[in-house]
Amino acid sequence: MTFSRREIIAVALAFLLTVLVWLVADSYPGYDTYYHLFWGRELLAGQVPSIDAYKAPTAHPLYLLVAAVLGAVVGDASGQLMVLIGGLSLVVCAWAIWRIGRVVFGPWPGIVAALLVATNLTLILYAARAFADMPFLALVFVAAALEAERKRRGASVMVLLAAAGLLRPEAWLLAGIYWLWCCWPKDPESGRRSPHLGLLALVLASPVLWSLFNWWEVGEPLYALTATSTLAAELGRERGIAKVPATFVDALVGVLRVPQLMLIAVGIVIEIVRRRAQSFYLPLALILVGIVTFVCVGIFGLSLLPRYLTIPSITLLLFAGYALAGWVELEHGTLLRRGWALAAIVVVVAGAALTVHRADSFRRAVVEIRYITAIHNDLEATLADPKVVAALKCGPLSLPAFGLMPDALWIRDSAAGSVVARADVSPTTGVALVFTDPVTHERYGRADGVEEDTDVPPRGFKLIANHGRIAAWARCR
Repeated sequence: MTFSRREIIAVALAFLLTVLVWLVADSYPGYDTYYHLFWGRELLAGQVPSIDAYKAPTAHPLYLLVAAVLGAVVGDASGQLMVLIGGLSLVVCAWAIWRIGRVVFGPWPGIVAALLVATNLTLILYAARAFADMPFLALVFVAAALEAERKRRGASVMVLLAAAGLLRPEAWLLAGIYWLWCCWPKDPESGRRSPHLGLLALVLASPVLWSLFNWWEVGEPLYALTATSTLAAELGRERGIAKVPATFVDALVGVLRVPQLMLIAVGIVIEIVRRRAQSFYLPLALILVGIVTFVCVGIFGLSLLPRYLTIPSITLLLFAGYALAGWVELEHGTLLRRGWALAAIVVVVAGAALTVHRADSFRRAVVEIRYITAIHNDLEATLADPKVVAALKCGPLSLPAFGLMPDALWIRDSAAGSVVARADVSPTTGVALVFTDPVTHERYGRADGVEEDTDVPPRGFKLIANHGRIAAWARCR
């Protein structure tokens, strides 16, 4: 893989802009990432991470290792650095899409597709909450870019897919299919196909290491699968093969939005008519594997979340880029080029007008990030209050539901079990946090599947502190 001077400058500027936005936004990780930070801290303390904690998410081995390393190096600041990793991963993902688009459709369609990826609100929010999805997607699409530029590249692609397989199991299927792809050609001299045992070892490495990790943690090699399915059922999320068709459409619209899907459809039609892409097999494989993965999620009874369709969604944006900029690759002066260019300009103007009209979507994203920062600051201020610190000697810290449990565990630097959810237990001593505004009450004060309102102080507790949206009540024997 070679890099031009312009490419290096563009990527460097994108990284710099991401760092500046990260500094200004001051966002904090989401639920899953805070648990990985907490588990990383347990690992550094010589403990077996409590991945079977109450309502804990799936533990992703590589993400846990990254969290542990950051915790060892920068301590409490590792949470915000995880957010930075998410932002930089989005840049890498967009850059990889450009490299793929350049091979499949040409430089300008690749540039437009990369811009669509970099400005996708769903992906921006994933990055702002430090979801493991972002480094996973970065690894997958860099691997795809390497393959696009040299067919059956082999080891370098498989190493990236193996690393991605320790972040999300979807990469296992990608790695398996890529191994078959590398094995398919026959040797011109012997007429036989090579089993590529080294590549096969890399295919098996991720699922084997993940199983060994679960076996070491809880004694169950398939714990990640069974626990995730059980949690999906407890939370009442959409699951099961019967829900796949409707949820698939909703998920695509949720990630890409209707205008982008229309552009994608136009790009696909143009590509079918022209039939010119030399590396069309690559985006087609990514799309099909993503769809198969989503179906498998339904078969295994896991939550049917939009996050499971990010690979095909991002790949489809290549066709949107082609619809908008494919005309640049045509011969100058042709009627087709002029007509296509005019149509693209009309679409861009209409899209710009729609963006201005729907600026509320961007405003909501900013409001969401600010809210996350505010609730985190309120929680930190509450847990640092001297009265709260003193009262915590009397018993556990309890929250109405599990939504902010990993945040509290991380901020307090306390052991698993020191923070509980009143939706699960009814503490008689300690500190009980109550959310005092409607938004936070609805978001963090309610527990799925629990009819009783637990966002109230337990009987006998007295108000000792109030910080922003959070009131602290306490009781000692």
